[in-house]
Amino acid sequence: MPPSPSLLHRYYGELKKLLLLSLPIMGAQLSAIGMGFVDVTMAGHYSSTDLAAVAIGGSIWFPLFNLIRGVLMAMTPIVAQLYGAKEYDRIGHKAFQGVWIAVILSLVSLLLLWGANPLMEWMEVDAAIAPIARAYIGGMAYGAPAMCMYQVMTSYCEGVADTKAPMLVGFAGLLVNIPANYVLIYGKLGLPALGGAGCGYATAICFTLMAVLMLIYTRCHPDHQKTSPLKSVEKPKLSSIAEHLRLGLPVGISFFIETSIFAVIALAIGSLGATVVAGHQIALNISNVTYVIPVSLGAGVTIRIGYEIGAGNPKDAFFASMSGVVTILILASFLVLGILTFAPELASIYTTEVAVIALAAELLIFAAMFQLVDGVQILSIGALRGYKDTRVPMYMMMFACWVIAMPLGYILALTDILVPTMGPHGFWIGLVTALSIVGILSFNRLRIIGKRHVRNSERTAQHGNDDHPEHAIAA
Repeated sequence: MPPSPSLLHRYYGELKKLLLLSLPIMGAQLSAIGMGFVDVTMAGHYSSTDLAAVAIGGSIWFPLFNLIRGVLMAMTPIVAQLYGAKEYDRIGHKAFQGVWIAVILSLVSLLLLWGANPLMEWMEVDAAIAPIARAYIGGMAYGAPAMCMYQVMTSYCEGVADTKAPMLVGFAGLLVNIPANYVLIYGKLGLPALGGAGCGYATAICFTLMAVLMLIYTRCHPDHQKTSPLKSVEKPKLSSIAEHLRLGLPVGISFFIETSIFAVIALAIGSLGATVVAGHQIALNISNVTYVIPVSLGAGVTIRIGYEIGAGNPKDAFFASMSGVVTILILASFLVLGILTFAPELASIYTTEVAVIALAAELLIFAAMFQLVDGVQILSIGALRGYKDTRVPMYMMMFACWVIAMPLGYILALTDILVPTMGPHGFWIGLVTALSIVGILSFNRLRIIGKRHVRNSERTAQHGNDDHPEHAIAA
């Protein structure tokens, strides 16, 4: 039975709100990917050794970056619920407490980045690559405090439904990253040529610029006067910091787990030869680009649900969550069709080697398979963040990645216990299986949590009418 015209009309209205929030977030995500692409490309043109060093440094930096980003993203549902409830006077306080958390995370990130030598020794990084990788990470470390500040202010802006400013600031960072890389990598304007290490310092410069721009914008723009973030210095308040960390730590850990498993898989297949590693990396890179779509929509759904819950509209929040899932299923279907149709052409963008293209095209079939399930799990977990439900999704991700994906992938890829050794295909089967499980579990939890909020609201309304029988009669 087709949906009623009124339901379709309501869905289109919700879709418009979601896209208005999500498209700028998508632009910001693409600018971040663009910065990574610029680093890899320009370092590669300097030398293959510097390219490898940037890749090694990125494999250490990126999981840490996602951990920090996830923790600070808790600011979005906290602020969104207050914004929906029109409790504007409390938002500035929450934003400043987020700044204290950013300070703490800055210190942690500096210690981890400057102390990365033991990790690189454990990874047995080549002696020619290790010094450059250490210098790259050291350069990135100088930008870690600014990165934390930028992330917390971005999450605040998203909470008040202002997603365009972070996008514009992100593109500004990308535009600065290109000349900064050129000057520092190749040694222009009288500066020494730093090679791949220059990418780290250039990124630090960009994060510093982005943080300054966000601070000026949120402090001075008229749209943020009623919430007044950073209007005055506040002392740390343990209850507010604890509330943020209760929500944010599970998100950060989930991001870290999801990111790190790809790094572990890359290390695990390193012994299978350059062709296998290259084919896997190409398929993974294309998947990372398509990943931007559900992540951005998931962030938009977080904002929508947080706002509606704060405004006391749990039915509208539940409709927003279901609309988001329908939207990602539609978009993911197009992605599946596009990847399956153009897999060899997509792979050939990265290389001209026939063997690598053939393997990457095969692996892209698996990448196409998990577009639907990955989209559902990302949307569902994003929606659950809007409900401030983050701990159970973290457990789901831990179970899927380390109990299902990694053991199953290892057995299929590198052993003949179940079937003849499958190589990288086995790891991708493990990933598809794990993401399917998380997709089912997270969507089911979203339905439970959403309906629970609706029931609690109806029960509260009913008790209110019972307490005031004249209201019930009038109704």
